Amino acid sequence: MKLPAAWELPRRSLSLDRPLVMGILNVTPDSFSDGNRFFSTESAVRRALEMEEEGADIIDIGGESTRPNAPPVDLDEELRRVVPVIEALAGKLSVPISVDTYKAAVARAACAAGAEIVNDVSGLRFDEQMAAAVAEADAGLVVMHTRGTPDRMQADTCYDDLIAEVKAYLLESVRLAGEAGIKSTRIAIDPGLGFAKSLDGNLELIRRLEEFLPMGYPILVGPSRKSFIGTITGRTKEERVFGTAAAVAVSVLKGASVVRVHDVAAMRDVVLMAKALA
Repeated sequence: MKLPAAWELPRRSLSLDRPLVMGILNVTPDSFSDGNRFFSTESAVRRALEMEEEGADIIDIGGESTRPNAPPVDLDEELRRVVPVIEALAGKLSVPISVDTYKAAVARAACAAGAEIVNDVSGLRFDEQMAAAVAEADAGLVVMHTRGTPDRMQADTCYDDLIAEVKAYLLESVRLAGEAGIKSTRIAIDPGLGFAKSLDGNLELIRRLEEFLPMGYPILVGPSRKSFIGTITGRTKEERVFGTAAAVAVSVLKGASVVRVHDVAAMRDVVLMAKALA
């Protein structure tokens, strides 16, 4: 299959003539890198507008940490965290809003508030109503590979054939999306760096990312500040910008269409340069 020229969303079409930069906005007290920094609506809105100025093409808002060993957040609390921020930003941002959730009720509320993309780390597996919720909103969708919930996923990182198993999982997610009526032009795939992956598994996914291209969907990667970068570099979460840049650059060279990052301004430069070199 040929990669589409654009990622179609409810109110716009995002050209894929260069990789898109998705800025991460965690409105949580406990996310692994920026937990509690943007927990209030006011600080979250300021950061989103700042990321847009830095060159973000999409703002991805999450109200539940999905770092390894993170405890789940109940539905009402997640709604309280994300919906007011999306409502406040919907009339201010010129770029689309994505909601990072695996709960259908949160997806519905977020899309009603102004989100155009649902970024589901479970690939439509944790909530059987999610595919229908995305279809009803005619939203864009990111399906990601994982094994188990965040509190247990790092206990299961061994694969007989990592690439084949991740591809099979994502193809099943795409099938579920299609059965629910989600248009193929709305879908992006994410191999799930850091989610039920070992150090070697994360590196293998980046090295072999081009093997996902024949699936025919834009590929999103999210290496930003993750622990495998810290393991290799010995850097703290806040010091992993250069390690992240290397992972982003190679991902772009291997075919990534979207990079999900904390350091928007720096990674936009990396994306543009890597694309030019490619």
